[in-house]
Amino acid sequence: MSEITRAGGAVPPSPARGSGLRVTEIFTSLQGEAREMGRPTVFVRLTGCPLRCSYCDTAHAFSGGAVRSLEAVLAQVAAAGVGPVCVTGGEPLAQPACLPLLSALCDAGHEVSLETGGALDVSGVDPRVVKVLDLKTPGSGESHRNLWSNLEHLGPRDQVKFVLMDRADYDWARGVMGRYALPERVEVLLSPVAGRLSPVQLADWILADRLPVRFQLQLHKLLWGDAPGR
Repeated sequence: MSEITRAGGAVPPSPARGSGLRVTEIFTSLQGEAREMGRPTVFVRLTGCPLRCSYCDTAHAFSGGAVRSLEAVLAQVAAAGVGPVCVTGGEPLAQPACLPLLSALCDAGHEVSLETGGALDVSGVDPRVVKVLDLKTPGSGESHRNLWSNLEHLGPRDQVKFVLMDRADYDWARGVMGRYALPERVEVLLSPVAGRLSPVQLADWILADRLPVRFQLQLHKLLWGDAPGR
């Protein structure tokens, strides 16, 4: 992938196709978000992201990392002895080799999920993979990067997440949900930005509006804070 320059930084060039993946970390933890919250899961965090969200909590994955072969990644995941695997970032789809990684993990018998920011095309993702699409709200500063055609490639097993900074983000998310009939098509997750929006306030808004969504907090932050590898 050619280098993508952004106002907030640059995405390091990915390895050439077929040469491997640039990996920030591989670790085992409890899934902290989405439908599988609380399940022991192996996380494969790929390096690089073309977005610079105002609330990003994984800036350590913007650059660096180490180039690993697909076989080495699969071997480390298998050695963890855990079935569920989450491929995340950064933005994992910024690396072309992410797609064969996802398929190989499925072929190995894992339950695979992909956490993606919604700015890159998901149409090539293996249909066996559960896509967790994090649509960017205005408060993120990156809502103009949402690739709306991605919503056409979601199925009932997939999930759409909104991370909310304030009431304006909440109202925006409600509008998107209605415009695209998201609750009828996928599971919708609403999450407050830690330290910016009160979880109680968000819960009260959801209940007052009877929104057909799942409220979530980031379990890993409640347990371990922002420590990498947790």
